[in-house]
Amino acid sequence: MKKYIARNTVILILVMLCCSLLYNLWPHNRAALQSVFYKGKQALCRNMKVVRTKYIYTRPPPWSSGLPVIFAITPTYSRPVQKAELTRLANTFLHVPNLHWIVVEDSKNTSTLVSHLLQSTGLNYTHLHVETPLKFKVTGGKKRIPPRGTLQRNLALQWLRQTFSVNDSHPGVVYFADDDNTYSLQLFEEMRFTTKVSVWPVAFVGGLPYESPKVNSSGKVYGWRVIFDPHRPFAIDMAGFAVNLKLILTKPQARFKLTGVKAGYQESSLLTDLVSLSDLEPKASNCTKVLVWHTRTQTPILRKNITGLADLIGEI
Repeated sequence: MKKYIARNTVILILVMLCCSLLYNLWPHNRAALQSVFYKGKQALCRNMKVVRTKYIYTRPPPWSSGLPVIFAITPTYSRPVQKAELTRLANTFLHVPNLHWIVVEDSKNTSTLVSHLLQSTGLNYTHLHVETPLKFKVTGGKKRIPPRGTLQRNLALQWLRQTFSVNDSHPGVVYFADDDNTYSLQLFEEMRFTTKVSVWPVAFVGGLPYESPKVNSSGKVYGWRVIFDPHRPFAIDMAGFAVNLKLILTKPQARFKLTGVKAGYQESSLLTDLVSLSDLEPKASNCTKVLVWHTRTQTPILRKNITGLADLIGEI
């Protein structure tokens, strides 16, 4: 049957091509040729088998027992663009197999906005909260830059240590995925099989197009391509490294320091308790590719107390 349809289709195409040629060569026979061409077109359509494909979207990808889990830790806080940032990040995570999202709010309680968003994604997630104390936000009546995300990241590490043990934990990797970055899907596959701590470049940080570990011809990290305090033990952005889960579990003292840490040293405060420079595993083609961008969303300029415009939408 299939051979019959294919043969007839070829014949009809040839007839239609001949009619098209004759149509141009003999103008006085155009009326008759138009009739033949139209009938041939109808016959061709009847012989063609239309195959419609249905797009099937699995949300998220199927879980694989043989694949290490990526635990993505995201500290977040209330602001106009919070839902937009988390939505964009969720849409990325929905394409990553075996991902568990740990979202930690900087607040006294978990918010309805974040709870609803997480429930709607279909992702595997854990929703936590801890508020940064006021003393770290205001001093002497003047605002100071708080160590944003420090307590939230530490709470996520605490949850991992309370939930998993060194002996029975499934292979995994821990990544600090802030909600104001843009991530390539390739990045997650690069980090998935981290042995200790893997590292890579991050774009748009430290006043440079990108910051990066320096890697020698032997594939070992020996320094940092940065301009801000290059003598830091680990001069790397939070988005530029991932840690093997078992290393986190076997080093319970490793955590981010809330006090006594200079600006830009948060990453070093954790990593110095985990590894040395020689232990780092360069990814992204020996740190020659950028797979994560510190993009940030522009803060919108919003008018307040506008008369005559009621807020009909609760969550934005």
